[in-house]
Amino acid sequence: MEFYNVGKIVNTHGIRGEVRVMPTTDFIDERFAPDQTLYIEINGERLELTIEKSRQHKAFMLVKFVGYDNINDVEKFRNHELMVSSEDQEPLEDGQYYYHQIIGLTAKTTDGEELGKIKEILSPGANDVWVVARPGKKDLLLPVIDDVVKDVDLDNGVVLVEMMEGLE
Repeated sequence: MEFYNVGKIVNTHGIRGEVRVMPTTDFIDERFAPDQTLYIEINGERLELTIEKSRQHKAFMLVKFVGYDNINDVEKFRNHELMVSSEDQEPLEDGQYYYHQIIGLTAKTTDGEELGKIKEILSPGANDVWVVARPGKKDLLLPVIDDVVKDVDLDNGVVLVEMMEGLE
């Protein structure tokens, strides 16, 4: 079974076992809902955690796990990634992808020119931006909009893009 990161525990919060999580998922409400199962790896062992409750706090989620009622119980979780199993991933609508499916794909123009590999995804606002690492050039920032991203071919590891004016 594969596991995917959905957030990082950056700190504890208060003394009653809550942790502060920086989410790395687009499905915050579903991922951190009560009774959801998440996993954390500590000292090479994978631990299953069930969410008791969670709430938004600034850019973070404050999460309380079932059975972890004290700051001393969750202190060891700090700086660890929270993961979801591939079985628990939300099904996506057509045209939507998980970050792990996009990172590493090769970006090519509709003219067949290879631009480079997608190394990172930014979420600055209205739409995501794919960062393409280009050999010998500055990274290319591709806005994920229909005018630019023409096709995502996961089987062949290629994203077809149409270069618009202003994209360099």
